[in-house]
Amino acid sequence: MGKALFIIDVQNDFTEGGALGVEGGAAVAAGITAYLDAHPGHYDHVIASRDWHDPDNDNGGHFSAHPDFVDSWPPHCVSGTEGAEYHPALSSAAIDVHVLKGQGKPAYSIFEGTTDGGLPLAEALTGLGVDAVDVVGIATDYCVRASALDAVAAGLTTRVLTGLIAGVAADSSSAALTEIADAGVEVVR
Repeated sequence: MGKALFIIDVQNDFTEGGALGVEGGAAVAAGITAYLDAHPGHYDHVIASRDWHDPDNDNGGHFSAHPDFVDSWPPHCVSGTEGAEYHPALSSAAIDVHVLKGQGKPAYSIFEGTTDGGLPLAEALTGLGVDAVDVVGIATDYCVRASALDAVAAGLTTRVLTGLIAGVAADSSSAALTEIADAGVEVVR
């Protein structure tokens, strides 16, 4: 069976200066690239997700002029904008499978997305023979958390590499790491 690296939402809007910039996001982008360069062939597949929201609607209530920062947010990662693109420090050449999530509705987990070919991620993973994943990216307390929980729930051996993640807030990130560890995810510090 195969091992994949999930790179979660390392996009301009989630790094410093972006619409929902996370402190340390640019360092995560550069760190993932350095990690992949230092570990060639370690993964059978590198799979990256991007938030990819519609420009002309509220994306199922996900966008709001008065966001609560829990269920609603300011506009971010709008398809076709610079904010939705991968951060330039992340080497997209290493990515085998691109996953878009959102597309008119709220989406946090990579499992809520589809590949460039239109396949749901779970179906793509089965076709690729993936049974183990390492999870890195942004943000620890939202999309990394949701993706790791869905991966372990899908029966995949799942690890989160804490040196290659960044969260919105320290307390919620710490709580997310505790939650995923309790769910059976290996948290690699």
